Amino acid sequence: MAEAEGSGSEDRKPKSDEAHSAFTPPPGMAPEAPEEDQPTSEFAVPDGMAAQVPEPEGSAFAAPATYSAHQSPPAYVPGGFPVSRMKESPWQDRMRTMLRMPVDVRPVAEPVQRQSEAGPAVGRVLDLTLRIGELLLAGGEGAEDVEAAMFAVARSYGLDRCEPTVTFTMLSVTHQPSLVDHPVSASRTVRRRGTDYTRLAAVFRLVDDISAPEVDVSLEEAYRRLAEIRRNRHPYPTWVLTAAAGLLAGAASILVGGGVTVFFCAALGAVLGDRLAWFCAGRGLPEFYQFVVAAMPPAAIGVALKIAQIDVRASAVITGGLFALLPGRALVAAVQDGLTGYYITASARLLEVMYLFIGIISGVLVVIYVGLQFGAQPNPDEVLQIPSRPVIQILASMVLVFTFAILLQQEWSTVTIVTLNGAVAWVTFGALRAAELPPVPSTAIAAGLVGLFGQLFSRYRFASALPYVTAAIGPLLPGSATYYGLLSIAENRLDTGLASLTNAAAIALAIAVGVNLGSETSRLFMRIPGAQSAAKRRAAKRTRGF
Repeated sequence: MAEAEGSGSEDRKPKSDEAHSAFTPPPGMAPEAPEEDQPTSEFAVPDGMAAQVPEPEGSAFAAPATYSAHQSPPAYVPGGFPVSRMKESPWQDRMRTMLRMPVDVRPVAEPVQRQSEAGPAVGRVLDLTLRIGELLLAGGEGAEDVEAAMFAVARSYGLDRCEPTVTFTMLSVTHQPSLVDHPVSASRTVRRRGTDYTRLAAVFRLVDDISAPEVDVSLEEAYRRLAEIRRNRHPYPTWVLTAAAGLLAGAASILVGGGVTVFFCAALGAVLGDRLAWFCAGRGLPEFYQFVVAAMPPAAIGVALKIAQIDVRASAVITGGLFALLPGRALVAAVQDGLTGYYITASARLLEVMYLFIGIISGVLVVIYVGLQFGAQPNPDEVLQIPSRPVIQILASMVLVFTFAILLQQEWSTVTIVTLNGAVAWVTFGALRAAELPPVPSTAIAAGLVGLFGQLFSRYRFASALPYVTAAIGPLLPGSATYYGLLSIAENRLDTGLASLTNAAAIALAIAVGVNLGSETSRLFMRIPGAQSAAKRRAAKRTRGF
């Protein structure tokens, strides 16, 4: 009885505060339904509210495509990458698009050319790839286009997992047969370099045929055509090239204010310099010394005119000779490689440009210094006072571009187009300078038009852009600023001379950057294969400095 009373008193005794939670519902109130184990997301649709229409793909509030393994997209297969085989999509664009993708997400290659039952001959395909890349790199093509060509050849013959690598003097390609097989690598060194855009165009046509499914090019046929390209002689004989160098210097002297006498003196100086350079090349002297001796005859003739006190524009003779020697082709290729991410090749090309430029400076400075000792009195202000003769200067610029194209060994079918492209560039530059725009931005805009039109012409004809661009920048080269800087240094005015040479370097870089920017702008007017898939699968971004 006592125990029963004790238990009843304990039931009537109030419980302490720790005995129940503050969130316990009061007596008489129905308990709520138990909550789920996982808390509700703040983005969940409230109860009683109709589910909204799914957000469009790409929305910030849409669930990822791989949110659930049952709802994940299909595996990445070769057919999922829209590689266009149509002629309006050049092989450069197709291959460049895939080269910028990681190796593990590239589509498996669909061999364009017929293969034997044993599969592709890996060794021969890699050797052919390297030989084609060697000709392109030796001809002055940019590193990105060389890699695209090598990649196109390898894929066309059935080698899908290939990685071409291009530096200034070395080419290599690696093929991974499978995930368990050892990789196969091959390399080749570029020993000789030469400017022959006819040969360059022939190599581009060969790569275009190899990468086209409607053209049957076996390995034997590709080797035969490549051997013919190597054996073919240059399209112009030596005397034509020498005459073209003279006409180029003469046209450049007219461009900077010279007359008839100056034209012939500049042409004679350039011809003598060209012959001396050929003589040094035949004796095996490096290219640096060839530029030193090639710069001396035009400078010597200009100094001789000053010593003889002949009333002509002697500075135009030296300036015309500089136009024929300035390495504009190498500078454009160097800046193009740098802007496309090939920094090692760009650094080597810029170093080559620097050495050639120092060679030109050395040759001209020696002659000017000797002339000053013999009483030559050059007029520095005469260099920068260029008279305005629009019609004559336009004609002179066209002759300059025409002869420059001949020196680059271009095909006749491209000479006319690049001549018109150079005339447009000079007219644009002259109009901007007449509007009192500074020289550097004026040069960059004119060079941008050169790159734009050159790239469009090359895509229209499925060829390299170099024959349509390189010669067209000839009238824009900083010959006057270079000579003014050298003359100031020879007269011991180092501050003025270095400032003028810096201005010449800025103009040269403006040419190179403008050409590259114009080439990239041309892609706005062309349909690039894979552009729609690129919106869904973005390419890897560059480091942006970190």
